[in-house]
Amino acid sequence: MKRTILLALGLTLCAGVSLAQQATQAAANVADGKTLVVRARWLIDGSGDKPRHNVQIVIRGNRIVDIIPANSPSLPEDARVIDLGGATVLPGLIDTHTHIFLQGEDPAEGGYDAQLLKSPASYRAARAVVAARRALEQGFTSIRDMETEGAGYGDVGIKRAINEGLIPGPRMWVSTLSISSTGGYPLEGYAPEISVPKGAQLIDGPIEARKAARQQLDNGADWIKVYMTHRSWLDSQGALVSQPTLTVEELKAIVDETHGWGRKVACHAYNGPGLQRALDGGCDSIEHGLEISDAQIAQMIKQGTWYVPTLQVYYTDWDPADTDSGKRDRKRVALHGVAFTKALHAGVKMAFGTDVGGFKWSAPIAEEFSREVEFGMTPMQAIQSATSRAAELLGKRGEIGVIAPGAYADLIAVASDPLADITVLKSVQFVMKDGVVFQTREGMR
Repeated sequence: MKRTILLALGLTLCAGVSLAQQATQAAANVADGKTLVVRARWLIDGSGDKPRHNVQIVIRGNRIVDIIPANSPSLPEDARVIDLGGATVLPGLIDTHTHIFLQGEDPAEGGYDAQLLKSPASYRAARAVVAARRALEQGFTSIRDMETEGAGYGDVGIKRAINEGLIPGPRMWVSTLSISSTGGYPLEGYAPEISVPKGAQLIDGPIEARKAARQQLDNGADWIKVYMTHRSWLDSQGALVSQPTLTVEELKAIVDETHGWGRKVACHAYNGPGLQRALDGGCDSIEHGLEISDAQIAQMIKQGTWYVPTLQVYYTDWDPADTDSGKRDRKRVALHGVAFTKALHAGVKMAFGTDVGGFKWSAPIAEEFSREVEFGMTPMQAIQSATSRAAELLGKRGEIGVIAPGAYADLIAVASDPLADITVLKSVQFVMKDGVVFQTREGMR
């Protein structure tokens, strides 16, 4: 007789389970070789153009082994079935631009400076643990974390603790300290005779650039994050200007070293000369890209450069409209949507990223989907940007971001159709990572 687990309203499998018990459950699921089946009315597999109806996802250990019709009689006798009723199942989501060591700091409480000057490393690590759990609760089973903002190699430790089952969280790809140039990152504005911490590792010249990349790679960086622009403002004609940081030669040294280790380089670049240097230096992804020219789009396509736009974060925390900074804030979003739409229509490779941490982790990460759709993506394209496309950026095509044989058993479910209403992705009801149920909430049946 097949053992059936019905996920009734309000049932939460892991809410009261200790972390040690969750780790034991994961290990047992892998070790016993028994079959787990997730049944749902609809499946969006992350790569196909259309959803599938009435399916069963067959899982052994932490991998998907098959997808079969819901009425299939061929299940093993000892199969454990999770019946999600009328839900839509999707692959675990992937956010390719996060900051677990940032918390959307309140300027009234000292903002960015206060966390670097006043928060002990232990406190920042504790908050990062909460952020990692928050990502998983929202259905993001994988993230690329884009630097620790003065917290050193703390992301390497958080990643290790997740991998060892000590804390709950998503799969992580980390970029540790990040790299910029002198004058290219806060903290700033303090008396020159006072030494204050910086939020990035600052270098000058190709030799220092290469050494910084080596240090970060040696200490566990999966990606190297480089700031190619820093502060921005409006010129006398009202155009957005962004201060360039590294030279092409400095970036080329970083890219050459990083590629030699078999890893990749992400470049924060808003617009102008800094973005052009990022492309000429051979970066693998442009982060943010608020304003991108037609020529730069053509270069991105030719070089295979990825674009991670992070739209929603620029709609938060605007300064007053009559201030210079407020005018800059509004100009950013006016340019950003245009750049996104042009890149999308031209065929630039695009992956989902939010810059969460730049805004509070208590806010819905999935708000980014609505912005993607607003500026031209179909709901399916938006979903794929956070599943199969994001997996491709991370070099994990076929392993994450898809529901297919051989992929990791990372699944989420929502109560209704995200193709009809993309905002339902802000209310993920069911999360499974590595074949282990992390949570289920009301509304699944």
